[in-house]
Amino acid sequence: MSDIRASTILPARRERVTLRTGDGVALTGELALPLDQAPVATLVCLHPLPTQGGMMDSHILRKASYRLPALAGLAVLRFNTRGTASVHGRSEGEFGDGESERHDVAAAIAWCTAAGLPRLWLLGWSFGTELALKWGADPAVEGAVLLSPPLKRAGDEDLDSWAASGKPLLVLVPELDDYLRPDEARRRFGRAPQAEIVAVEGAKHLWVGEPYVRIVLNEIVRRVNPAAWPPPTEWKD
Repeated sequence: MSDIRASTILPARRERVTLRTGDGVALTGELALPLDQAPVATLVCLHPLPTQGGMMDSHILRKASYRLPALAGLAVLRFNTRGTASVHGRSEGEFGDGESERHDVAAAIAWCTAAGLPRLWLLGWSFGTELALKWGADPAVEGAVLLSPPLKRAGDEDLDSWAASGKPLLVLVPELDDYLRPDEARRRFGRAPQAEIVAVEGAKHLWVGEPYVRIVLNEIVRRVNPAAWPPPTEWKD
């Protein structure tokens, strides 16, 4: 057995994918699937702000893709929103400040549905939480996990829409976040009674450090596939 570390890549079936939006933009992405079983649920990852370096390979999303297919039986779809580049390639189009990205969210949901992937959960981080809240309360979506939500572009109207949908929200809020800290998050998300707020002691907006990565991934598994919780910290070689 070996410890799972920051650089660990566990076995999975991985394939490059292209998502095509309703307004004609091609988005580059990757799907990771469990190696020897059908997935029990699907994470649709929405990355941080691309104008500040956010992309599909931002570390929490990359590590979810590297670990959770093997540890929790989850499919993980990552993609670059319009105008965003990473080692996987550049998506077409231009950054739309969270507005034209509505087509990107819709394309990802539609692609997963067409592929027959089960139980779609949005996994948004920072800017990605804004996309989830503004555009993600789709009938095909079961719920959303939000990491470091700033609640800048998304506001009360979007929270009210999620409240009306009844879809679950798991909201992970760093104690030392740059934009929204736990007490204010509890107040703001009070508009959506189903929102579960998890305050993470000592964490910052970017979740740097393996202890915080494990907290995030453990919380995802607890909510999305509790039968696999807690995921192991070792892997058989």
